[in-house]
Amino acid sequence: MGRPNHAELRPAGPQDMSESRFRAVKAYKNEAFLGSPQARPLRILAEYVEPEARFRELRIRDTIVIFGSARIPSQETAERELAEAETAGEDEKIATAKRRLKMSRYYEATRELSFRLTEWSKSLEGTDRRFVICSGGGPGIMEAANRGASEAKGENIGLNISLPFEQNDNPYITRRLSFEFHYFFMRKFWFSYLAKAVVVMPGGFGTLDEFFELITLVQTFKIKKKIGVVLFGVDYWEKVLNLEPMIEHGTISPGDLDMFHRTDSVDDAYDYLTKWLTKHELEGAKPPPAGDDSFLTG
Repeated sequence: MGRPNHAELRPAGPQDMSESRFRAVKAYKNEAFLGSPQARPLRILAEYVEPEARFRELRIRDTIVIFGSARIPSQETAERELAEAETAGEDEKIATAKRRLKMSRYYEATRELSFRLTEWSKSLEGTDRRFVICSGGGPGIMEAANRGASEAKGENIGLNISLPFEQNDNPYITRRLSFEFHYFFMRKFWFSYLAKAVVVMPGGFGTLDEFFELITLVQTFKIKKKIGVVLFGVDYWEKVLNLEPMIEHGTISPGDLDMFHRTDSVDDAYDYLTKWLTKHELEGAKPPPAGDDSFLTG
């Protein structure tokens, strides 16, 4: 990285010889400085302040976050891939396409659940943009979450992350609610800070990281609010996660596994989440006064 450019040369005109030939660059406009190691605290702060300003402006009070793999395709895409593989007659590609078609059911389940939750949220009276669908902004399960909300004509959020291999934001995110983060920890802050419910679809290391960090924050009371958590895909998660030995060895309490609800049904997930949110967020709650913006404090 080059040395920050602290001044720019301005040629002096014939009527301007009394002025300096140099004009100082304001620090907040100095891109070389802003990209330097010394300005890292400013970049971190910007990834807190700028999203906060947008959420306040657009009156986003809270979210339903959906995590899951970027590699799971839609059923339409998976069926097309299988047809192409069978036409080519390559056994390895056919096997891969069949596996992706099987996994595509989670894309479609995410899309349907997001659609139904968005319609439910929009039907609530006396609320202000409650329980907005939020994803990681990329392809796969993230796309399905934003797509379902968009198909229900609801606003939805994408918290994307810049990666060495390019991850573009998917086309279904509400434009003004599409974010690009550099720091994983700031992205995860915004996942958890506004969340009132979380759905964890099948995924890889990133999904596991997000799930376990959230559960740890709840377990240690760093998050004091109630969060409804659904672990979706019983067959997948039973093979990937075997948590009962942690109880046997005394490293977690038996009740810790009650912090999330396991299911393989869109109907069950929808019923669980809407009942949870009604009980913990809506019953007895009073709408904020007009002009109140305290919902992003704390």
